Amino acid sequence: MDGKFVHMTVWSGFTGQQHAVDLLRAAVDDSPRDSQAANAPGSGQSMTHAWLMTGPPGSGRSNLAYAFAAALLCDDRGCGECANCHLVAVRTHPDLTVLTTERVIISIDEVRALVAGSQLSATAGRYRVMVIEDADRMSERTSTVLLKALEEPPDNTVWILCAPNEADLIPTVRSRVRSVRLRVPSIGDVAALLQRRDGIEAERAERAARHAQSHIGMAHRLATSDDARGRREETLSIVAGLTDVSGAVRAAARLLEIAGEDAKALAAERDEHERQNTLHSLGVQPGAVVPPALRAQLRVADEDQKRRSVRNLRDGIDRILIDILSLYRDVVRLQCGVESDLVNTEMRESLDHLAIERTPAATLATIDALDRARERIGANVAPLLALEALLVVAVRRDTVR
Repeated sequence: MDGKFVHMTVWSGFTGQQHAVDLLRAAVDDSPRDSQAANAPGSGQSMTHAWLMTGPPGSGRSNLAYAFAAALLCDDRGCGECANCHLVAVRTHPDLTVLTTERVIISIDEVRALVAGSQLSATAGRYRVMVIEDADRMSERTSTVLLKALEEPPDNTVWILCAPNEADLIPTVRSRVRSVRLRVPSIGDVAALLQRRDGIEAERAERAARHAQSHIGMAHRLATSDDARGRREETLSIVAGLTDVSGAVRAAARLLEIAGEDAKALAAERDEHERQNTLHSLGVQPGAVVPPALRAQLRVADEDQKRRSVRNLRDGIDRILIDILSLYRDVVRLQCGVESDLVNTEMRESLDHLAIERTPAATLATIDALDRARERIGANVAPLLALEALLVVAVRRDTVR
């Protein structure tokens, strides 16, 4: 041992979120250390039974939720090494229940089942932790079911909800949770994380963080995957080169193909990681034959992965739209005489060309069309039609109404 080893806890790896980490660590430190004390009314002044993690995509709200869950279930407040921390990391801890969905909304039956499970006592530790990812996908009627559980929670149950904004939840739910707001980390913070955690050299880390617009997960992909970088470059090159409506229609078809390729690549990476974690949690060594008694659990995991395919494609399209949005935001900045903080500095020649040949009003109309395209795809409009409508607006050079 050279003395330079740094112990990695469940809180390691968060960048630009020290205020949130400090708040949650204080709550864990203030929480009782045994199940009987956890049941005592009023025990702990920083700890409460319901939390809401909010923040924009890439801020790490779900990762922070699971770090908090691990710290609550760990005997050493989130050591990152024990069996409890590992089981939370692979989502198989007996006292952790997770609700996530690949659909547009979370169903009322799913929440009812979750609420019923929250009434059970913890089996291995002090708490039973209930995590709802994408809590903003609950309808008002479904949220009311959850509200009843938040109003009268068992003493040992902790709820952790995740959503982009507090306003995405109904007011009565918001009034019963403690909010933890995550910030968008700076490009410098994300780049430093890539260098420190993943060993990425400084120039590539900065470029990936900038192109990902501080989205940590996407920055990691862009820094480590030539294919991901190539798909992004092709996307922006296609859009920057649009000249007519027929070209826009062809470009829409190609962008949909790129989104599909990206979704498949990301799914393959994530699915393999999840499969290996599942095997590890079941005690199956890499390369070993899976015992017949455990194969049913793997089949369930495989079926869950297949159900994600539609969501993966939608996410892939959304990533493309965000990249295109960064292009036109750069263009409008240049049209306003602002040359700093450009996302796509490597495309400066194309940016200058677009800024000169089109009016600022047309650029702003394209940005509005991007927002409409994201809303339409979110409302289950055929992605190809939404992309075609967007790119037809993008080829116009004058004001569009």
